[in-house]
Amino acid sequence: MLLHDLLGGGSLGTTGLDDPAPEGAAAGSGDGFEIRGDPDVEVCSITHDSREVARDALFCCIPGGTTDGHEYVAAARAGGASAFLVERFVDVDGTQVRVPSVRRAIGPIAARFSGDPSRALTVLGVTGTNGKTTTCYFLEAIAVAAGKRAGVIGTVETRYGDVHEGLRHTTPEATELQALFARMRAAEVDTVAMEVSSHALDQYRVDGTRFAATCFTNLSQDHLDYHGTLDAYLAAKARLFARAFTDRAAINVATPVGRELAAGARERGLVVITFVLADDADDADREAPAADVEARAVELGARGSRFVLHDHRDASSAPVEIALPGRFNVENALAAATTALLRGDSMETVTAGLSRPIVVPGRMERVDNDRGVEVIVDYAHTPEALRQALAASRAIAGESGRVIVVFGCGGDRDREKRPQMGAATRVADVAVLTSDNPRSERAAAIAEDVIAGVGDDDDRLVVELDRRTAIRDALLVAQPGDVVLIAGKGHEQGQTANGKTLPFDDRVVAREELEALRCA
Repeated sequence: MLLHDLLGGGSLGTTGLDDPAPEGAAAGSGDGFEIRGDPDVEVCSITHDSREVARDALFCCIPGGTTDGHEYVAAARAGGASAFLVERFVDVDGTQVRVPSVRRAIGPIAARFSGDPSRALTVLGVTGTNGKTTTCYFLEAIAVAAGKRAGVIGTVETRYGDVHEGLRHTTPEATELQALFARMRAAEVDTVAMEVSSHALDQYRVDGTRFAATCFTNLSQDHLDYHGTLDAYLAAKARLFARAFTDRAAINVATPVGRELAAGARERGLVVITFVLADDADDADREAPAADVEARAVELGARGSRFVLHDHRDASSAPVEIALPGRFNVENALAAATTALLRGDSMETVTAGLSRPIVVPGRMERVDNDRGVEVIVDYAHTPEALRQALAASRAIAGESGRVIVVFGCGGDRDREKRPQMGAATRVADVAVLTSDNPRSERAAAIAEDVIAGVGDDDDRLVVELDRRTAIRDALLVAQPGDVVLIAGKGHEQGQTANGKTLPFDDRVVAREELEALRCA
């Protein structure tokens, strides 16, 4: 494709680059960008990574927090790049396109290069602090129940058909994302359930993507090391609920944040369907529904949950049984159901999909054993997620069993949530504080921050910074009927500390330690 055509023939329009051209811009300037060199140079690929440059590539110079893509133009040119997307002109042989923001430009340009693949797919975008992964798995199950070929893009994996792809982020960089959509289109995928992270929204990674519908699950404290404030975190999430991305939104209105988001989406012209979980019989019997779609008559079990799905828009309802325990998984199923109903799936298809026996890696995932102990691995790494995982564990343990939790906090991340994580474990009978991914911090220093929320005089708390030993100790003290919740890392297969990532999978370690106890 010719560079000039890739840029839209002189306008980048909805990319956010419609600022006036810089004063004194030379001939060849378009709306918000300026070209130096041949505008008809051939572009055969697009990348932001100089190591992946091929012949006639457009190299996108992203300024970052630690590195600046402008510093790699020589390497990109040596690799075959023929054009460069820059924020400042650089000394390099090749055509340069200067834009106010490279990050904001990449998505729409990459989408155009790939032929706007998201418009050929039914892309369902899910954002929120917790529940994105499981909601996407439910959406995939509903699509399969409808006879559609489905794919998933998210934290655990990117998968479509028999293809599994490894990605570096929950939501890929724009160049990677649009190329991925193109591969899915070529594989005749119909529906894509996609996690959309706040980082991706703030960094414009999904710009250029058209969503058939978007979904908001919830908001609680996380990622404040990046966003700074909860308001900024919410503002990043709210970007997804605008006409630039979609015409339809399913929004959880259980909290004021959700209600505010729904009102704002409607003001921006979106069709909004709200959903909420009715907490008790009084709520279920009220005349006025709190939302368009509700889960009522909820029954939480050790192996799954039941509820009645009500769509008040047409007064339809149906019983649902899901294979995942916990109130929060009912909310995740409800989020997926509302999104699917919004897209036009029938109630029968939705309930059939939700009832499929799905397993979400590292999300309330059981580790089988012969000790009579429920061993569960979960990704819960925020205070609210940990509280909900512990509540589900308490329901599984019943009146006679104990709840033993192994948990920690990651290094180089939101420090403010550490004492809140500690406080969340007060409902456990035994709390084993250990390391998570310390990264560049000392595990002991992280633990001190967590202990501030627990209280160092709390005799339920055990500190064991070696994660394997902590898991072993928890399993050793567990008795038949107890629940051991291993929280924080979920599906992750490594532990990062001191600049190195070593193999470590909570599920594998738990199985190994259970086997060691069996043979002891």
